[in-house]
Amino acid sequence: MGLQEQKRHFSVNLLEWYMINRRDLPWRRHNNPYFTWVSEIMLQQTRVDTVIPYFNRFIGNFPTVQALAEAPEEEVLKNWEGLGYYSRARNLQAAARQVMELHGGEMPQDKQSVFALKGVGPYTAGAILSIAFNQPQPAVDGNVMRVLSRYFLIDEDIMKGSTRVLMEELAGELIPEGSARDFNQALMELGALVCTPKAPHCLTCPVMEQCSGRIAGRELTLPVKTKAKPPRPEQRLVALVEGRGAHRGRVLVRQRPETGLLARMWELPHVLAAPAAAGKAAAPLADEPAMALLAGSLWAEGFAARPEGLATHAEHVFSHIVWSLQVYKCTEQDQSSELPLVAAEARAAYDAQAASLAESSALIAAQGVQEAMTGKGDGLTYQWIGPEDMEKLAFPNVFLKLLRNYFAGAYDEATEQ
Repeated sequence: MGLQEQKRHFSVNLLEWYMINRRDLPWRRHNNPYFTWVSEIMLQQTRVDTVIPYFNRFIGNFPTVQALAEAPEEEVLKNWEGLGYYSRARNLQAAARQVMELHGGEMPQDKQSVFALKGVGPYTAGAILSIAFNQPQPAVDGNVMRVLSRYFLIDEDIMKGSTRVLMEELAGELIPEGSARDFNQALMELGALVCTPKAPHCLTCPVMEQCSGRIAGRELTLPVKTKAKPPRPEQRLVALVEGRGAHRGRVLVRQRPETGLLARMWELPHVLAAPAAAGKAAAPLADEPAMALLAGSLWAEGFAARPEGLATHAEHVFSHIVWSLQVYKCTEQDQSSELPLVAAEARAAYDAQAASLAESSALIAAQGVQEAMTGKGDGLTYQWIGPEDMEKLAFPNVFLKLLRNYFAGAYDEATEQ
């Protein structure tokens, strides 16, 4: 069988299989370009089963492009909370505002305009144009490259830009006339359900007979993919500061800066303990120096708190960093008290951080701590919150879990050191 016949076999059999086996997904029930767009952004690096409840809630709260464009960013982030990769949510809202300003609230139908939207790359543009408007545009992601690498026995490294171009050209040639919407979803479906990364289900594959990779016994070694650089490990110390007096029953949290990692999201105060050696796990810091460093870091921001003991360990994984978190319960202290000395030998660790406050310590003591205030070191915004505030502020998943556990009493046994 020649290449053209192999391509035809792939397109015809895959489309027939999809029409019978496609999943019932909420974004497929309506041919709504906005729904397609939101679903494709959510599905980036996230499993379908995880996305479904988030999609339903998001569309329920922001049913149109206009509703998303006009919503406060805090609400958008809160609806995205737990889904991760929060820049996706910010870019989605920024793009919704572009659609309102440049296209009258209607999703554009030309490739150049779609590609110009914030957060839309080649794959997402192809997916929107083909699924929403049935245009014969390729939509090539990791699943699709894996399927094509195996079926056509392509040995090129899929991490290279030249390979992506090759795959996009090939995928475009495979689209049957008038069936771009169903075919591209079929290709994605095959990669997600059958031609899986580690254990492909070849015996149930609709294009098994002409799969060159399977025939050559290469289905487990394809696609060729250069290993990505491992994420950098970091050991971080986290403070769960329990309020006293006017702040009793509340916990101290802070908002991250306007730009950068997890921009404008809320978190528990934390500090880098020490960078780890490249490619190696970050070693935990012993409790006494860890608590000293944490107390000094809080003092440098204008808060007196005494660490009482280790509450738990946690981990937060980014694409390029892994945070290993040592979480300590702390108690708010009188702001006029001396810097809480937890371990004399670790004093130097926080002296440097507190030095910038030497001239303003009297002012800090006089002002006290307000419900919303700015830290003295990094200029971050701090706030005392109770469990009711969890419904208003958006937290990264790891801090969301820590706070929920805390308010549920999970760390009550952490004792004074």
